[in-house]
Amino acid sequence: MAKILVVDDEPDMVAMIKAALESASHQVVAAYNGQEGIEKARKEKPEAIVMDIMMPVKDGFAACKELKEDPHCKAIPILVLTAVSEHFANTRYAKSMGLELDAEDYIDKPVDPKVLLARLEKLLVK
Repeated sequence: MAKILVVDDEPDMVAMIKAALESASHQVVAAYNGQEGIEKARKEKPEAIVMDIMMPVKDGFAACKELKEDPHCKAIPILVLTAVSEHFANTRYAKSMGLELDAEDYIDKPVDPKVLLARLEKLLVK
């Protein structure tokens, strides 16, 4: 059992991910924007983070960058989970920004919970 931090501004997405992770006996901590995610990562010290990109207050790009620069959090694997690739033309995000992330994995939404679990398990083994 691992403690996983889920950072997403969509409560339904958090609930779906939480249900999938808890079915695999993981403990889930939730945050609903990037700033809250950073604060909870520092406080809760999760074994992995599932992070959305498009969020209020602080987006996933900024939150991921800040976590990877923090000596206490930089070793925590981050799995980026987002629908941003479908909406590049309608957002301030560019595909090249994804290359700047130090995240360990990336999955497009919508995601099959079984795929999410499989990819997350690989990060937890490292």
